[in-house]
Amino acid sequence: MNQEKTGEIIRFFRTKSNLTQNQLAERISVSNKTVSKWECGKGCPDISLLTRLAEIFGTDVDTLLSGKIEKNENEKGNMKKLRFYVCKDCGNIITSTSDAVINCCGNRLEALTPQKADENQQLNITDIGGEWFISSDHEMTKEHYISFAAYISDNTVMMFRQYPEWNLQITLPMFRTGRIMWYCTKCGLFYQNIHK
Repeated sequence: MNQEKTGEIIRFFRTKSNLTQNQLAERISVSNKTVSKWECGKGCPDISLLTRLAEIFGTDVDTLLSGKIEKNENEKGNMKKLRFYVCKDCGNIITSTSDAVINCCGNRLEALTPQKADENQQLNITDIGGEWFISSDHEMTKEHYISFAAYISDNTVMMFRQYPEWNLQITLPMFRTGRIMWYCTKCGLFYQNIHK
């Protein structure tokens, strides 16, 4: 931990939050001189205070420790570049349209890498009069199942949560073109392109 960088980031977040040193000190039960000392790079907060500081500032502990904010380029809004993250502990599904630092259940999540489905893995897609009916013979046990499927085009995302011991069956409006993606709890993220 670099004391000067951590101090600068604390000052940045404190002023961004419209807090005085005294107000911040009161919230975390330290003196305003202690906050001043941190901001001048002459000391660092005790490890026990970092979580509370991160909550107050709406950031994470890693940002406070590193002393820098990683800014993303402006994302261009193309949903085809959507990234998926799945928490192995709770099953939470998170998406982002550009690089992001995602944490869940105390774990840093990595973006899933989609694999093109081979012929045996592909979902069954049937035209039923202006709609697509999507189904699969994939195993759907509590230990091995498809937890979600998503239809993605350049400006649309439709997500369908799936549950163990239920058959995967989805009906969606027929679009000209797009991609269907699904996540298997054992095998990972797959995709197949669909066309009218």
